[in-house]
Amino acid sequence: MEILCRRPGLVLALTGMLAACAGAETQVRQETRPAGLQPASAALRPYPDPGGFLHCVPFARTVSGIEIYGDAWTWWEQARGRYQRGRVPEVGAVLTLKPTQRMRQGHVAVVVSVQDSRRILVSHANWGGDGSTRGKIHSRQPVIDVSPGNDWSEVRLLNTLGSFGARYPVHGFIYQRPDHPSS
Repeated sequence: MEILCRRPGLVLALTGMLAACAGAETQVRQETRPAGLQPASAALRPYPDPGGFLHCVPFARTVSGIEIYGDAWTWWEQARGRYQRGRVPEVGAVLTLKPTQRMRQGHVAVVVSVQDSRRILVSHANWGGDGSTRGKIHSRQPVIDVSPGNDWSEVRLLNTLGSFGARYPVHGFIYQRPDHPSS
């Protein structure tokens, strides 16, 4: 408890996580379109309650409107020539994590808020290591850039214990804008 008292940000994060667990679907509907938090060009859509286990790919596709199919690890290359890609987070973009030994299919999450140059909030599905977190929507979860060059090539996500977990390699961000390759 002493650690929590010295770290008010941690208390707020834990409170937010508990609220997300209590009504994740409602939060996504309400929080993906907050007034003033996103530019008019970024359109985030609500995710309908499917009444079952949720995966990150259909969630990210529905909420972002980025029409890519297949495993999360394939999104980065599939976006080439179709959607703009980059290393700067923006609301509505899809954060694409590379596959790892623990996460063989990769992972995708939708940016819902940019806090500063190294912190964003994402909403995503199917994140966590146990039955109470897997297959569920996680709204407005903190992500920090831990890359040495501040280029979003490596991140840590807040876990259900209220701390930032393992480091994950990142492909980058897929934006909601079409890519017009020069020819």
